[in-house]
Amino acid sequence: MFTFPCNAGHLDVATSLSRSTVAEKHLEIERKYDAAPDFTLPDLTGLPGVIAVSGTERHTLSANYFDTADLRLAAHGITLRRRRGGEDAGWHLKMPAGPDSKQELRAPLGRAQVVPARLATLVTAYARGSELGRVAVLDTERTTVRLLGEDGAVLAEIADDAVSGRVEGAESADTWREIEVELVSGDRALLKAADKALRKAGAEPGSSASKLGRVLGDAVTRRAVARTHPGSAAEAVLDYLSAQVTAIVTGDPKARLAEDDAVHKMRVAVRRTRSTLKSCRRVLDRERTDPLQPELKWLADALGEVRDLEVLRMRFADRIAGLDELTGEAEEAGRHLLDRLTGDEQAAYRRLDAALKEPRYYALLDALEGLVAEPPLAGKAGRPADDELPRMLDREWRRVEKAYAAIADADDPDEARHDTRKVAKRARYAAELARPVVGSSAKQMVADAKRIQEVFGGYQDGVIAMEHLHDAARRAETPAEAFVLGVLYGVERTEAYTSRDHVEETWEQITGS
Repeated sequence: MFTFPCNAGHLDVATSLSRSTVAEKHLEIERKYDAAPDFTLPDLTGLPGVIAVSGTERHTLSANYFDTADLRLAAHGITLRRRRGGEDAGWHLKMPAGPDSKQELRAPLGRAQVVPARLATLVTAYARGSELGRVAVLDTERTTVRLLGEDGAVLAEIADDAVSGRVEGAESADTWREIEVELVSGDRALLKAADKALRKAGAEPGSSASKLGRVLGDAVTRRAVARTHPGSAAEAVLDYLSAQVTAIVTGDPKARLAEDDAVHKMRVAVRRTRSTLKSCRRVLDRERTDPLQPELKWLADALGEVRDLEVLRMRFADRIAGLDELTGEAEEAGRHLLDRLTGDEQAAYRRLDAALKEPRYYALLDALEGLVAEPPLAGKAGRPADDELPRMLDREWRRVEKAYAAIADADDPDEARHDTRKVAKRARYAAELARPVVGSSAKQMVADAKRIQEVFGGYQDGVIAMEHLHDAARRAETPAEAFVLGVLYGVERTEAYTSRDHVEETWEQITGS
């Protein structure tokens, strides 16, 4: 059973959601090199921490690579293969995870032409309903040595590969030789030293990030990026939007795996996108962007249900852990509350899983990428960014001031406070967008909006927690459970009202009024 990342404050959803079996994931840190047929591996015993080099091992590997017909996975640097031979035969899914790094997930060999459901699900944001089929075949004769440290610890593995690869349906194959250096327990200093030794011996940095990329070559089409006038408002807005769209797509598999904070980060990227489309209506034509708002809200709500329950569970877990007086039945009642929240969170994850498989979701991702590739520019798009963006920030801050002023006369002050928090968050995101252009004043606006957002958020979070505890109290089955819920309610009420009392002080500190 694959175990999802879990810590003291995070939910282990692997068992509860009965995911398909996937072996433990692995962070692969490696570099690839092209090597001539007469290349000789240099002596590597002098590298940092390397005491000895193991004897050679030889493996015959045969791998079938799977992708959509238009190679969407390859376009994002993702490889999905079924490989026979070697010590790790099976299905391998590799996704970029940083410089020289890929996150690898594995599954048993299973059926030759059927991608394991769990791995197929993890590339849903890229495939978007398109069938995954074999696109290339690679055969490799591999010779490996291991770099050993103290007590025989394997620091790195060096693979010398003679590769033959062909695109599905092609009669001829390409052949080449490449060297891979993969860290095992060694550090990046070793990787850097190995790089220097191999290049000095005649190896050259790999011409492609993967064997598959080399075979497919120009058949892979990268995501289009709009051409805008340098220094224009459109350039600044689209740079920011493009980063958010990338965060949504790359965050999808992490959210499905319930990685720590993954749902939160994906939700924030969705919110930033929504806010940007609202704030930048003078740069992007709202006739095209406004229809995206309800779709983005739908996705944010699906992510928000999971995130809100996650926050509540962690919040109450911390509260209960701090109540030293809980013993016996009361302690059991506290565990019962957390168990119910865990169950609710697990159910929310299942609903999120379902939402992320809907055609509606695929259509939204297509629309967002299309927006970045072919933006519907409005009248102010061509203006210099250092002229247009400060105007945008002025408008956004005036909205914050107006929302704050409305609290005093509001029929429902709590709703007005919540609205002010949302407006402050939108202003914060606008300032984040403008910061590379506007500089220190935008940076200060980010800080001010964040303070407003947080002080209102402290009150709002407490209100939500109290509402949940009030509902739970109606279902309390024992005096001990009612007692625990009452104690928690008192703690939340005190903290919520304390945050509310700090609102005016915080506003005066920020505005000087």
